[in-house]
Amino acid sequence: MAPRLLQLFFSLCLLFLLRGPSASAKLTLDYYKTSCPRVHEIISDIVTTKQINSPTTAAGTLRLFFHDCFVSGCDASVLISTNHFNVAERDADINLSLPGDAFDVIIRSKTALELQCPGVVSCADILAIATRDLVSMLGGPFYPVRLGRKDSLASSAASVEPNLARPNASIDKIISLFASKGFTVREFVALSGAHTVGFSHCQEYSDRIFNFNKGGHLAFDPTMNPKFAEALQKACANYLKDPTIATFNDIMTPGKFDNLYYQNLLKGLGLLATDQKMAADPRTAPFVRLYAANETAFFEDFSHAMQKLSHYGVKTGRKGEVRRRCDVFNNLSA
Repeated sequence: MAPRLLQLFFSLCLLFLLRGPSASAKLTLDYYKTSCPRVHEIISDIVTTKQINSPTTAAGTLRLFFHDCFVSGCDASVLISTNHFNVAERDADINLSLPGDAFDVIIRSKTALELQCPGVVSCADILAIATRDLVSMLGGPFYPVRLGRKDSLASSAASVEPNLARPNASIDKIISLFASKGFTVREFVALSGAHTVGFSHCQEYSDRIFNFNKGGHLAFDPTMNPKFAEALQKACANYLKDPTIATFNDIMTPGKFDNLYYQNLLKGLGLLATDQKMAADPRTAPFVRLYAANETAFFEDFSHAMQKLSHYGVKTGRKGEVRRRCDVFNNLSA
């Protein structure tokens, strides 16, 4: 080997040794094999009961998972409660609509696991497993979840806004946001398929159905199916007085994880502006059409993207902790 190439080779090896393996590389499928062997069974029992009693739990937990991972990595920082000294992520404006059922199912799972394996299973791992199990319960794909995440040591509302896209954001902004976290356009479109379940509050899309061009002749977004827009206008007529009014993201099969979300976009039945824009933008439209026509392709891409997302920004070793309670750091819960 030429001297320069040899020097470069050893330099790269030294760099790898100094940096060490990535945090995600330390995650394993059997992380709790000896320390808490029933972890999957316990979480499955809790989420199944919760979903049966509160059918919005699955969609809410999926959204909670996204809002956790995208801000500072999959570290359960979104679960921390605000106190006198700190305004936590969950109280950022964009997170105020996160459903209580999603927080509750994680708390219930943590309580059950603390009784069985105290101080062993992180809240971040519980959220990752619960999300996968709930997606599967609704008919979505079952994918492997590597474990070993630690819980964050910080949670700040100020860190949320720059890392999450608003419902009316431009496709340029969203693609850029996903790219900054290492996700491709295809992965962005696949992950957006999470909107095949759940609901959105009227205020999140009111600008599409009321006074669309601010005083002009168009009452609603012309990319919307007219009958759909009119139905939404009726449903959301009193949303200013009652901000809790919401409608399903997928009006066809709102409780089933399938590819009808993409089919709806091609018919002008997308609820959120960002969703509908994907069907028209030349960078995203080919994947919308692919997933609308081929549910298997959607499930495969969604599974891969979710596994990749679940590894994003994870904390391992001394960079985190295993919380005793998911809503409080250990140094505050003693």
